[in-house]
Amino acid sequence: MNCSLACAAAAALALAAGLAQAQAPYPSHPVKFVAPFPPGGSSDVLCRLLGQKLGEALGSAVVVENRPGASAAIGHEYVAKQPADGYTLLLSSSSALVTNPLLKKHLGYDPLADFAPVSMVASAGQVLVVHPSVEAKSVAELVALARARPGRLNYGSGGIGIASHIAAEAFKSAAGVDIVHVPYKGTVQAVTDAVAGNVQLVFADMVPAMPHLRAGRLRALAVTSPERSPALPEVPTMTEAGFPGFSSGVWWAVTAPRGTPAAIVERLNAALGRIVALPEVREKYASLGVTPEHGSPEEVSARIAADSRTVAKVLQAAGVKPE
Repeated sequence: MNCSLACAAAAALALAAGLAQAQAPYPSHPVKFVAPFPPGGSSDVLCRLLGQKLGEALGSAVVVENRPGASAAIGHEYVAKQPADGYTLLLSSSSALVTNPLLKKHLGYDPLADFAPVSMVASAGQVLVVHPSVEAKSVAELVALARARPGRLNYGSGGIGIASHIAAEAFKSAAGVDIVHVPYKGTVQAVTDAVAGNVQLVFADMVPAMPHLRAGRLRALAVTSPERSPALPEVPTMTEAGFPGFSSGVWWAVTAPRGTPAAIVERLNAALGRIVALPEVREKYASLGVTPEHGSPEEVSARIAADSRTVAKVLQAAGVKPE
């Protein structure tokens, strides 16, 4: 066989292989599901739960891979550079898609340009907790106390720009009170110091707060979700406590590298919609203080844009500038 025939045959074989690969049913091999969070946290638990159920729905293994660090930026940068073939997915969050771009001038990824939104999957409000030594038994009493003692009450947060910080600054603005910010390296540490009485209040995530609320080491005054939390049905919302429209918390969405085929995104979106409706998934969500969510890719993009405007105003009012 001469060179031209050999080259033509090789090209034909390569074309046939490429067509076969293109026509192979999705997924034809395991899907990687990246969790840009440390193992053990509520976000990691969500990722593993959804990954297991998604594998069952797709009929293929879905392997969870933790790539934490830099406020989830490391995992996002990694996924943004992966092939857009549906075999790399990411459990992202509002902190990574909304807050990080407002806090960092040189972020290694663009939340809108680098990712294809797939679906919302969960949201969670926070709970405003105080140390038992704080005299206030309600949000109204806390506001009155803060106004009577300007600059003498401290609130802990998981760090500048974290949801606990944003919620507290929004509360300060809405209530017209002067409360001093004490940032920590995570909301868990802020809650721990609130239990110790070193800070008086925290807008805390449900998971780290619940054991201390049950033990009486902290007192819940309100939740920041639009509806009362099933985990704390006796605790009013911030709206019920006199702050109409007050809402704060975190949400999670599944994304993929930008350019992922629309048919794959559509299939994943439909599968995730069925998954978050499963009774066992809803039961696990409830134990975490998390609400099931589902929405179109367009709704995820709209949520990013709307929340970015809201959070930008809060950070500006708090004097926080990107670094």
